[in-house]
Amino acid sequence: MYKTLKEVTQTATELNMTVGAFNTHNLEMLPEMIRAAKEMGAPIIIQTSIDTAKYIGYKVMVAVAKEIAEDEMVDVCLHLDHARDFDEIKAAIDAGYSSVMYDGSHLPFKENIAKTKAVVEYAHAHGASVEGELGTIGGTEEGISVAEDDKVYTKPEDAVEFVKHTGVDALAIAIGTNHGQFKSKTEVNIPLLKEIHAVVDIPLVVHGGTGVKEEDYPELINHGIRKFNVGTELLVNWTKTAKESFSETEVNKSLRHNVIPANMKVKEIVKHKIGLFMNSDSPLSMKK
Repeated sequence: MYKTLKEVTQTATELNMTVGAFNTHNLEMLPEMIRAAKEMGAPIIIQTSIDTAKYIGYKVMVAVAKEIAEDEMVDVCLHLDHARDFDEIKAAIDAGYSSVMYDGSHLPFKENIAKTKAVVEYAHAHGASVEGELGTIGGTEEGISVAEDDKVYTKPEDAVEFVKHTGVDALAIAIGTNHGQFKSKTEVNIPLLKEIHAVVDIPLVVHGGTGVKEEDYPELINHGIRKFNVGTELLVNWTKTAKESFSETEVNKSLRHNVIPANMKVKEIVKHKIGLFMNSDSPLSMKK
């Protein structure tokens, strides 16, 4: 079924798990990502950047995501990631995206609150959820770069005020992760996460998930992370697999024979990640 971010993260909270939020860069990736979630028996968040949404078409993206969600009987949320332009956010919501992220992390605190609140008001009036961001996440994603020295960790007291005044459905926090990190792993600030989770009663979000050590997942999930973004790992492995296929193919062979292996590699990764995100080995997980 086609769901909002609020709906899928509510399920995650009840089951003490996190929902994988996976970035698609084209339509080819999408079906196998959703089928991976179906096979794992879990909801999924499909994310696009603004550039990907424009490349595919907002309405096309919504139509395809909805159709596959209904056909495969999987809970799917379609989310616009890292948007800073209200017109683009409005375009996504009007086209049927069930969730958007307004990224005001680069703005002064009060301006971030005011602009995020405006997005929340529009989105909620149209049945969509909103993720906000407080603090800055390092690295580069879709042309947005934050240098290591410019990273700002989320302050628990600011998180309380931000959530109170904006009404966001989820909050992306800065605890040491980096966008685009795939050659190394980061040290996430678990003590800071615990402080934030103790005072903020909404789903928390990790960005830059490719750079997070898998052994850290249970601690993150057990302390409030309900949306976990994974993008770079999918992109890198799709591209590697496609390069191998295309380098060996005859020029008159159907393109699908080169693309399908790349899609299946993405499916393999998504299934693996969802298995970890379900947090079934945690002593805090609900037992059936």
